[in-house]
Amino acid sequence: MATDLEIARAATLRPIGEIAARAGIPDEALIPYGKHKAKVDLPFLRSQAAKPAGRLVLVTGISPTPAGEGKTTTTIGLGDALNALGTRTMICLREPSLGPCFGVKGGATGGGHAQVAPMEEINLHFTGDFHAITSANNLLAAMIDNHIYWGNALNIDERRITWRRAMDMNDRALRGIVNSLGGVANGYPREDAFDITVASEVMAIFCLATDLDDLQARLGRIIVGSTREGKPVTARDIKADGAMAALLRDAFAPNLVQTLAGSPALVHGGPFANIAHGCNSVAATKLGLSLAEVVVTEAGFGADLGAEKFLDIKCTSAGIAPAACVVVATVRALKMHGGVAKADLGREDVGALRRSVVNLARHVENMQKFGLSVVVALNAFTTDTGDEIAAVQEAMAALGTEAVLCTHWADGAAGAADLARAVLRRMEAGASRFAPLYPPELPLEQKLRRIAGEIYRAADVQVPVSVAAKLRRFEEMGFGHVPVCVAKTQYSFSADPTLMGAPSGHVLPVRDVRLSAGAGFVVAICGEIMTMPGLPRRPAAESIGLDADGAIDGLF
Repeated sequence: MATDLEIARAATLRPIGEIAARAGIPDEALIPYGKHKAKVDLPFLRSQAAKPAGRLVLVTGISPTPAGEGKTTTTIGLGDALNALGTRTMICLREPSLGPCFGVKGGATGGGHAQVAPMEEINLHFTGDFHAITSANNLLAAMIDNHIYWGNALNIDERRITWRRAMDMNDRALRGIVNSLGGVANGYPREDAFDITVASEVMAIFCLATDLDDLQARLGRIIVGSTREGKPVTARDIKADGAMAALLRDAFAPNLVQTLAGSPALVHGGPFANIAHGCNSVAATKLGLSLAEVVVTEAGFGADLGAEKFLDIKCTSAGIAPAACVVVATVRALKMHGGVAKADLGREDVGALRRSVVNLARHVENMQKFGLSVVVALNAFTTDTGDEIAAVQEAMAALGTEAVLCTHWADGAAGAADLARAVLRRMEAGASRFAPLYPPELPLEQKLRRIAGEIYRAADVQVPVSVAAKLRRFEEMGFGHVPVCVAKTQYSFSADPTLMGAPSGHVLPVRDVRLSAGAGFVVAICGEIMTMPGLPRRPAAESIGLDADGAIDGLF
């Protein structure tokens, strides 16, 4: 069986101008980055802002497992299938982070015959967007310390600086540092920390901004710390917002690539969903909606994280709403939720599957709480048996939805044709009536409790006195109306990654809260989740290198 990399390299890609023409993007609006990728220039982006919008399909998944679910693969396969059926479709994805590529997860461009390409370039550096975001983040950090060094006219309290540095790599050694060592010429020593770039507020702002003016305005609202009198200090106070916007200007133009089947795909922005809001850029999504009849997009990790944030943060901010939702699952991953060891997943175990399908059922029920019409994509493996597939389909039928068997990894668009037809039926029926989980006027702690109770099925939320005080302070500062972005493990509905399946009655422990004033949300950090991940015992980087011809090997 050919690997993902072998399949990708065997494909014949079309010139990016041909893909753009298919999407309705004129050649003069392209900024080529080689033969097979390009940016769509900002004047064209502005010209499309008032165009009629197509319909949006959200792809999400069950709680992830080491067995894999194939959410990105399914997003691509569904987009290819809709195009093959004659529905003009655009795919919108996030850009991969280097952290997972060299860590445990690997690349993020799909798999088999449902991939976006050029795979190696997208996974490694791409068009430099993440480097621009990292640079903008760290420019602000440098300007804060520089301001203090040159007299501290704003009277910033060095003990209350909240802005952190960033880099796009997993590095646990940078979770807590002391900077400015080496004498007075290097500044004033203080505690500091790094986040991975995908958790930076700059990344969130980049993905939620509607245009360059909005981008700079949001950057200016970033709160970096406070004065000794307790007054918030912003990036605009530091006079960093203009230079940060300049660093991000070219990156803000969405990236156009293609699937192996030739479908146009906009791959732009990439916050993680376990520690950030987990969605691609609003700019790319709205561009896709102005060009296509249907846009298929994904939200990171399980529906309890990525989809909830897509709906409560991105959709409410951007004024968009899905016409249908697809929840991706595999028999193998569901059996892991039923307690089956990874080594035993190839053996039929209908009993374990029936125990574990509650994980899928809960994600489906949660999406229905938002008023969405849901279809389940059952991503097929050769080891799946007829009885196992039937068990999943029966459980979904009881919830009023259907589980459609998909073989797009092996068969490309043809393998997702039934899924595409099911999604089209749902959209044509107009069954979705999207509504967010909570109103903006709900107090911040109550929003957090609403998410925990309704989506995670927690019995309670543990909010320390210091955290409750921060939330009240955020409300006093005028940020009580913003949504809450929960940072927690992706492996469980709880904050304990070992509680698989569909746990309920647990307590969600909130360790800290951070105000992202520019992005427009409050981050609640729960359990042991870290905003700077570490590498695993055997990182993927150990197997990545160049072959005798200089081609990248081991990325997939």
